[in-house]
Formats: sequence, C-alpha cells, structure tokens
Amino acid sequence: MATNRYDQNIINEVNESLGVIKRGGLLLYPTDTVWGIGCDATNADAIDKVYALKKRKESKALICLVSDMKMLNQFIEEIPEVAYNILKYADQPTTIIYDKPIRVAENLVGEDNTLGIRIVQDEFCRSLIKKMGRPLVSTSANISGEKTPMRFPEISKPILEGVDYIVNLQRKHKSTKSSTIIRLSNDGQVKVLRK
Repeated sequence: MATNRYDQNIINEVNESLGVIKRGGLLLYPTDTVWGIGCDATNADAIDKVYALKKRKESKALICLVSDMKMLNQFIEEIPEVAYNILKYADQPTTIIYDKPIRVAENLVGEDNTLGIRIVQDEFCRSLIKKMGRPLVSTSANISGEKTPMRFPEISKPILEGVDYIVNLQRKHKSTKSSTIIRLSNDGQVKVLRK
C-alpha cells in the first residue's frame, strides 16, 4: 500500500514540476546525488535565473540531466564510443562532459563548446525529464562558493525562497556525495575531473 502512495506522490510532484518548468520557473528537487536547482535546458531565460540565484559566473558551466541514452543522443552531436563503456560500467552517478552539445540553450554550453550531462537514475527525475521531452538543468542547491548541502535541511533560505517550486519528496534523505565528473573529448581522451 505504501508503495502505491509513494508512486502517486511521484506522479503528483512530476505534474506540479512540469507546470513550473513550462512557465520558465525554477525547481528545487532531489536527484540521485545532492538536491538540485533546475529548469528547462532549452530555456535561456530560465537558465539566466539559475545563474542569478546561485550568484554564479556564467563562465562556470552548469550540467543537465537526461532520462536515458536515447535522449543523450538527441543533445550531443557525436558521442565518443568510450562513453558507452563508461556509462555501462559506472557504479555511481557519473556526469560526462561532451563536446558539441546541440538543441540546448546557448548559455548552458561552456565557452569551449562542451556540456556536462548525466543519465539520471532517480525515479522522480527520470519521470519528469521523460514528460518534458528535453534535458533538465541540474546544479547543486547552494550559492556559488558555499558548501554543497547534502540534506534538504541544509539548503539556505535564499535558495529556498528563490525557486518557484520545491519538490515534496525525499526531504529526509542524506546524500553522500556529488557525481563523478569525466571529461571526454571526441579524439577519445578520458580525464576524471571529480571522483
């Protein structure tokens, strides 16, 4: 019985979040790592709001989440072969920085024409992204330079007040760490930036 109520909660939160995203709003939501601030990865105005809320320099790129490999292929011009192996054997959430992203807002793309993308495992995130039909921006729920909150109660007041909607799931969950970040270049070079 409890599982059904949880599933219904996810459906309700996905629908509520989708409305906010479609209006260009910002979400505060749980991911498979830490709590994230997010918006539609194709909406430049919403992405500007994320930078403003975090007080983050636009030169510091944001990452985004996709629901599966099929969606990943729609937003990266050419995925290096090694990426498939990394993702197949990854035993923890892994963000890969790819060359030549396509179909996302320009202010999401790094100055070197790269974008970090993670195939998300969290059920809420995956359901929301599938319904959106496009990637979801994901950046830690803190002001730039401040400590990344590992639990919902650690999120600062300016962040809580600066988003348009706070997802009502996993508020007691504690994250252990952020995702691994790997930089892949089209010539097959692999560089681990964060473990």
